[in-house]
Amino acid sequence: MLIRKVATFGLLFAGLLSGPILAQPAQDTVITVPSIPVGGSVSLGGTVVPYKEVTFSAQIPGRIESIAGEEGDSFEEGAELIAINVDDLLAQRRAAWANLANAEAALRNAGVQYSREWISPYGGEQNDMMGGMGSMMRNFTNPMQGFMGSGSPGYERHADLYSYSTRLEQARSQLIGARSRIDEIDAKLRDARSVAPFNGVITRKLVEVGDPVQPGQPMLEYADTARLQIEVEVPARLMPGVKMGMVVPARLDVGDVDIQARVEQIFPIADPDRHTVRVKLDLPQGVPGGPGMYAEVMINDINAKVRDLPVVPTEALVWRGSLPGVYVLNESNERELRLVRTGDQVGADGIAILSGLRAGERIVVGDSGSAGDWK
Repeated sequence: MLIRKVATFGLLFAGLLSGPILAQPAQDTVITVPSIPVGGSVSLGGTVVPYKEVTFSAQIPGRIESIAGEEGDSFEEGAELIAINVDDLLAQRRAAWANLANAEAALRNAGVQYSREWISPYGGEQNDMMGGMGSMMRNFTNPMQGFMGSGSPGYERHADLYSYSTRLEQARSQLIGARSRIDEIDAKLRDARSVAPFNGVITRKLVEVGDPVQPGQPMLEYADTARLQIEVEVPARLMPGVKMGMVVPARLDVGDVDIQARVEQIFPIADPDRHTVRVKLDLPQGVPGGPGMYAEVMINDINAKVRDLPVVPTEALVWRGSLPGVYVLNESNERELRLVRTGDQVGADGIAILSGLRAGERIVVGDSGSAGDWK
């Protein structure tokens, strides 16, 4: 993250730069440096990110069967992006349907057995030698057994009904288990297909067709690049100057494009290590560049004092190595090269001077002489 003090308010300076003082000068033009009262701002480095992005990870083990396209290919919502081979799951599903059929048959049989016991106790036995008198004999109570407490036809009848009822409930539970197994396999079959949750493009392929994957392994990155945002980490001390919906100056690292970005999201918790708050800002439609590019955002420092800073045209700067300077007319109306410390860009063709130059001094713009020609 890049943080540097600057002494500009882009919106305030834009109006001043449109005046005649800082208009594009002609060759060897002499101008008087204006003074602009400004507060303090901080330029924060951020990254351009998609409005929405998702990483598809494998939910089941298997082998990649198909990938819909390459990086940069666009897809509509609902399109299948990546698929895992499901031959093994289909075999398991057929076996689960067979178990379901067995469970249904077992349930029907348990129901019939319970009904038979309820209608015809003791299984309707035809007690061979007794000529069908088995049930009657079982209903006969031996007085000695009742006296000794060794038998109770009523209790035995209840126990038999309870046993057949238990078998019926077990058959029902097995049926539910078989159906649940089919639902589980169907869910895995759905997980084997990754579909686009929104309109977007493939931004990165992490696997190829034929690669084996395990659950949790990233396979594909997908994003909505039609809308872009700037993601920036704002120091906590600057957060009082950041509000939802506010518009701030920003610059993209594509030909130094100056734009206005709107604060769209402020994360509620600061980073405990860096003591910064993540902020996302919406970019206008159709801006150049794409995700991953560098961007700068101007955040007002409401605690900074207001001060006057000189502003000069960018063309007035003369570079000697890595040191910027300007040609100043002294009291004898002679030009001399003076080194300055520059601040941030102001508007389209101005730059703030932090030190080395005072407002009201006269400078030469567009001079082509060398530093050795002047005092």
